[in-house]
Amino acid sequence: MRSVTERLPLFPLGTVLFPGLVLPLHLFEDRYRRLIGDLLERPEPRGFGVVGIQLGHEVGEGAAHRLAEVGCVAELREATPHPDGRYDIVTVGARRFRVKELDRSRPYLQGEVEFLPEEAGAGAGPIAARVRRLYRLYRHRLGAAGAGALADADPPDDPVALSYAIAASLVLDGHDKQRLLECEDAALRLAAERDLLARENRILNVLPAIPAGQFLDGSFTPN
Repeated sequence: MRSVTERLPLFPLGTVLFPGLVLPLHLFEDRYRRLIGDLLERPEPRGFGVVGIQLGHEVGEGAAHRLAEVGCVAELREATPHPDGRYDIVTVGARRFRVKELDRSRPYLQGEVEFLPEEAGAGAGPIAARVRRLYRLYRHRLGAAGAGALADADPPDDPVALSYAIAASLVLDGHDKQRLLECEDAALRLAAERDLLARENRILNVLPAIPAGQFLDGSFTPN
């Protein structure tokens, strides 16, 4: 049986958007000004797909040479136009999708996408409890290492929402972030976060012996 797909404008970015995450953007390229202009002519909800760039960069037509297969809809909440045509926008991550086919017939990229289900998965509850404990330790150690503490807010109870809140707040590289976005359900995502938090906590535990500048300027890596 052929899966149901939908045509969606795509915005390649060098970052990963998760459901529930607020993403402000400043748009200056003609193609993305056109994208927002087209969206504003449609009824709400208005959205476009954010897909991670795996090879290439953001600015310039054809600059993104390879895109991730799984992305997230950015739902448009605010759009402030400037006299020269630029836009400042505020979006919020909504549904995940898998790109099935790309369409380059318009000034901006479009894709036929298949929306992905959001399920808790088997054993999500016990894993979530462990992740919450590791995350509290992570926040404490991050602040103690001088890298800046994360916002002191209780993570959500729902396993799906929790898995995305943790994924969005962890200080990780793009590969790890994309891997979390692609997990089939919350239990698998939480299990991956459990392992990542254990790794990051081990690193943060030895940071006082490492010059702080090496961590803060990005030159410190566990690899």
